[in-house]
Amino acid sequence: MKNKLLLLIPGVFFVLSQHTVAQTHNLIQDAKQNPPTSKSIFKKDLPVSAGEYKTLQFFAFFITQGVATNMYPESSLFNGQLVGRLFGSNSSSTSSTKTSWYAEQRLIPFFILTPKLFNGKALLRTSFEIDWTWGDQAYGVGGNKGSAISADQVNIQTQNIEIELIPAPGWAVNLGLQRLFDTPFNPYRTFFDKMTYTGYRLAYWGSDAVGISVRRDTDLSKLKLGYYKLYENFQELHDDVTLLEAVYRHKLPNYWNIGVSAYAILDRGKNTGGVSVFGQGLTSTLVAYNGGYRFNFGTNDYTANIGWLGMFFSRNPDFIMDRYQLTGFFNYNLGKVNVNKVGWENGVDIGGFGINGRAAYRYGQTLEDYVSVDYVYSSGDQNGISDGKYSGVITGNTWGLPASIFISSGAYLLFPHANVVNRFTPAVADISNMGYGLNAFTINAYHDLIPNKLNVKIGAAQGFSNVNPQGGGNNLGTELNAAIKYNLGVFMSVELHAANLWLGDFYDSNDDSYSSDINGSFTGRPTDPWTVFIVYKWLIF
Repeated sequence: MKNKLLLLIPGVFFVLSQHTVAQTHNLIQDAKQNPPTSKSIFKKDLPVSAGEYKTLQFFAFFITQGVATNMYPESSLFNGQLVGRLFGSNSSSTSSTKTSWYAEQRLIPFFILTPKLFNGKALLRTSFEIDWTWGDQAYGVGGNKGSAISADQVNIQTQNIEIELIPAPGWAVNLGLQRLFDTPFNPYRTFFDKMTYTGYRLAYWGSDAVGISVRRDTDLSKLKLGYYKLYENFQELHDDVTLLEAVYRHKLPNYWNIGVSAYAILDRGKNTGGVSVFGQGLTSTLVAYNGGYRFNFGTNDYTANIGWLGMFFSRNPDFIMDRYQLTGFFNYNLGKVNVNKVGWENGVDIGGFGINGRAAYRYGQTLEDYVSVDYVYSSGDQNGISDGKYSGVITGNTWGLPASIFISSGAYLLFPHANVVNRFTPAVADISNMGYGLNAFTINAYHDLIPNKLNVKIGAAQGFSNVNPQGGGNNLGTELNAAIKYNLGVFMSVELHAANLWLGDFYDSNDDSYSSDINGSFTGRPTDPWTVFIVYKWLIF
């Protein structure tokens, strides 16, 4: 089984950490006070101009972490890799007596070939991934394993293979297997943190997909058009899943930006297969596995046309121009599902929305001295599709494993976070919250004890469901977390993280009438999850 999200995050993450932004800002400020000469080292750190590019570039992101947690998979099938909603159909569970101790490791090699023959106007990008849990398996074939004694595992996984053509200044055409991010920024030329705080923050689309995208970037605006084939199935039949994308962003005075977007899915998958053993689409096991809403059509074929119309805004998204940062979005999903089933002749109408707002204030001298408040809301549905309507949210998690990742809230257990290799099991893995809807916020405070060297963080998160499950309440839980990070050098750090989630009465539910089982194997409220882990990261270039 291939974990699409865990392929996604570090592929661009290696150039995109928060301390990288801080160090870049400090270099710029130093350069203003001490202008560099033409032979200075600083000049080499700036983006190269046309004709100064390297023919072959290599980067790699390396991460190793040791984890202690009371979360574990009950099924041995998921022992090496666990993805999806906590207590969902992935068999993830918590224990009051057992503790999981493990170490895991990842390497993301990234190659960029820019032939001199085309003078920088055509390049090839490839990225791969090698993951494992220490001591898991050897002499086998398959991803996310291969570090048992003697190793010799065939385990390399392909993230991206795509070309970028630059037919004219400001234009770029990307062709092939590439990043699918719901932001207006080029994922290969933008700090990753910036993309997790702008646009739709990867909460709707945050994965990889094959297709073609066209970009037009100017000083004042960004335009992106995309066509992606999410699932092909049988080439001779009209049974594909296709995604269309259009995003526009415009700069306004006083550091403000505003954008609009339109996405559309043409789903003709017809229950004939999917991207994994879990299938794909509205009726698949996959969507329940990811914590989304599963349409209860059984094995009956369906076709769906689903769209997302949205707007987003930001102020000072780089957090450099002044001390205030503000971002947010509104996204409305609509459409129609037709199903070949008696009693469903009129199909199902779709209409739901998601809202997000995030504010941050930088009180100190570095970019790591700040406090932030993050709020997310998604509409829910009281009675599922029994009335022929669905008023909840739909994301890319319906078609990918997972394809939507809201990882920048600052939470570790209530929402997902980016420090993962083989295990990704938050309580809320999809902002639809299984169709019940979501009303949640996080608060985080960061401080550099030693500027750009030693940073501490404390955070809290609280979540509520907009619809109560049978037998349960609306309180999803309360999380407290903390971290300390030490930068060993440029692009190299060691970090210690800890979090605990006190589950709310949402988990007193005894019903799974229109979603995956809320409590997993527990007949009552599960044991509260906790985690502690130490992480070593290094961007190699």
